[in-house]
Amino acid sequence: MRKRIGIVLCLVLCALALTGCKEEKDKNKIVLNEVAHSIFYAPQYVAYELGYFEDEGLDVTIVNGAGADNTMTAVLAGEAEIGFMGSEQSIFVYNQGAEDYVVNFAQLTQRAGNFLVVRSELLENGSVQAKKNADGTYEFDWNQLKGKTVVGGRKGGMPQMVFEYILKQKGIAASDMEMIQNIDFGLTGQAFAAGTGDFTVEFEPAASSLEAEGVGTVVASCGVESGYVPYTAYCARGSYIKENPEIIEAFTRAIQKGLDYVNSHTPAEIAEVILPQFEGYTVEQLTVIVERYQVQDTWKENLVFEKESFELLQDILDEAGELEKRAPYEELVTTEYVK
Repeated sequence: MRKRIGIVLCLVLCALALTGCKEEKDKNKIVLNEVAHSIFYAPQYVAYELGYFEDEGLDVTIVNGAGADNTMTAVLAGEAEIGFMGSEQSIFVYNQGAEDYVVNFAQLTQRAGNFLVVRSELLENGSVQAKKNADGTYEFDWNQLKGKTVVGGRKGGMPQMVFEYILKQKGIAASDMEMIQNIDFGLTGQAFAAGTGDFTVEFEPAASSLEAEGVGTVVASCGVESGYVPYTAYCARGSYIKENPEIIEAFTRAIQKGLDYVNSHTPAEIAEVILPQFEGYTVEQLTVIVERYQVQDTWKENLVFEKESFELLQDILDEAGELEKRAPYEELVTTEYVK
């Protein structure tokens, strides 16, 4: 991980040299770089589609970073004013000694957003057992992962660390299975559909797509199994926050409005709003996915990133062997704008 962050910082220095030559743009034009484009982040897309950013005087462009490393690089290099990713990245960068490190100012999700998907063929032939409940969920014994091949996430990434955290809570070691971790983020579902692995860990809409194709079946929610964890948060460079407090405050208000909407409307209503963000999907398909996230209490009621949550995140990093040293909450989190 130290080598990876070192490479990120080198890329940032090169990018800064280029961005320094760019013409200064309107500060109300904000590039928001998100770690992935997923229904998991529904409140954000509600804020965009219902014009909450515009109401706050912001012109926001959402860019898919396709991975936390890319998102962090974009923020540090000034290519994006705001980043949306797992806050473990802010800890890694801080511990590497970056002077203008990123600060988290709003937490959106409070549960993991990925699901354990088994190859449907294994359920059909009895190699894997799972009892289907009346509500469509399954009762699944995680010990069945032992001896199987699992398509996991990148080492040191939040999805993989939370997955391993769940395994440890159940007395299972990652070494009890063959873990594939060399597939690019966002391509794991395609690899699974092509025949790789017995299980895969997927976000939505990839998990539901595998079900629709008849390739996989969601047998467990990582969000339910892991409990409340600070999964994704908004962040910006400390210097940017200091120089643009009114922008951060306006952005936070817009996201809070989106959060209020998803916590007070039906899955069908939410799906209707965010449909333009997910080309190729129907309202009915999105409704099922939104409901899956809503019933597991995915989204916070407010955007406050509590100290207890930050310390839990560091506990997870520590257990995963990815924490060089603990970082101070007061340096990497501010609640000034959410309050």
